Amino acid sequence: MVSLRRSYPSFPFHLDGRGQTAMTDENDHIRDLIEQVLFTSPGERVNRPTFGTGLLQYAFLPNSEPLAVATRAAVHGALIQWLGDVIEVREIDVAADEAVLRVTVHYSVKGGPVTAATFIRGAP
Repeated sequence: MVSLRRSYPSFPFHLDGRGQTAMTDENDHIRDLIEQVLFTSPGERVNRPTFGTGLLQYAFLPNSEPLAVATRAAVHGALIQWLGDVIEVREIDVAADEAVLRVTVHYSVKGGPVTAATFIRGAP
């Protein structure tokens, strides 16, 4: 019997225990896509110069409420632009503590339940 479940290459790319491309399920794949949008800087991808949020630059700016609002807006806009046909963004929480940036995205896959994924960059 053939399985109808889809699998996707894992991000970041790596090999599994058999020496083959590591694969992941759809839920992890969507989380991987969100992570790529969040932590890719515009201009980093040659063929998609507007792809990404430039989120990493926010980790080194002085922490303030206007910065949190701007960060949420940048994240929301990028997710809608690049993944709007796959997910519905429900809420975005941003916290910057010294050199650590923590972003929690509450989203649902079109027609599904709400899921939360937290992404952390910086020195803990």
